[in-house]
Amino acid sequence: MSRSPHGSVAEQRAYAPVFAALGDETRLMLLSRLCGGDPQSISQLAEGSRLTRQAVTKHLRVLESAGVVSNFRSGRESLFEFKPEPIEKIRSYLDRVADQWDETLARLRSFVEE
Repeated sequence: MSRSPHGSVAEQRAYAPVFAALGDETRLMLLSRLCGGDPQSISQLAEGSRLTRQAVTKHLRVLESAGVVSNFRSGRESLFEFKPEPIEKIRSYLDRVADQWDETLARLRSFVEE
């Protein structure tokens, strides 16, 4: 597998679903509500918004496929909770990319100033 300065192709492919899931403002809103720490039901997540429970479910499934939320049964309800690991991996990836850009810009600055 080839490796670019920004990680392996496999690593980049693994991050793509997370970036895609986070690229929707409704999913970001749902994720921010789940970041409070307490698992929440679909009804709780739909409460106070214009979203139907079906719409919330659809968005939660995308987040679940990306690995940033998980669900479990509690009685008759499905509860969803935030899973920070994929976000932490992406943050590390973006930090590496930013460091590489900083190094590239420093070399450019040095070249231009000579």
